[in-house]
Amino acid sequence: MGAELLVPAQAEADDVVLAWEGEDVLAVRLPQLSESLDHILAAMERRHGMPLAELDRKAKQEAVRLLEARGAFSVRHGVETVAGALGVSRFTVYNYLNRETALSREKAAKVE
Repeated sequence: MGAELLVPAQAEADDVVLAWEGEDVLAVRLPQLSESLDHILAAMERRHGMPLAELDRKAKQEAVRLLEARGAFSVRHGVETVAGALGVSRFTVYNYLNRETALSREKAAKVE
C-alpha cells in the first residue's frame, strides 16, 4: 500500500506508532488514500501482467468489484482514476458498480 516505516521519534500526528512491551519501536506513515489507489492499480496491473486497459470486459468488471471492496471509490476522484486506468468512461465504471449491486441483491433475494 506504500506505507513508510520510521523510527518513533520521526512520527507525526497522523502516523501509527507501534509499541512492544510498553516501548515505542516503530512508526508507520500511511499514504494518502489517493496514493494508495495508485498502488492498488499498479499491483493489479502486475498481477494481470498487462495494463488494465487491455483487459477484457469481464476482467474489468471483476477489477471494479475488487476495487470497490477495497474502498477505491470512497477516494476523491476514485471513479475518474479507475476509469482512466481501465480505459473506459466514468459512465462505464458506474454501470459496472450498478451491475455488482444488482447481482448482490439477486443473491440476497435467493437466500431469503
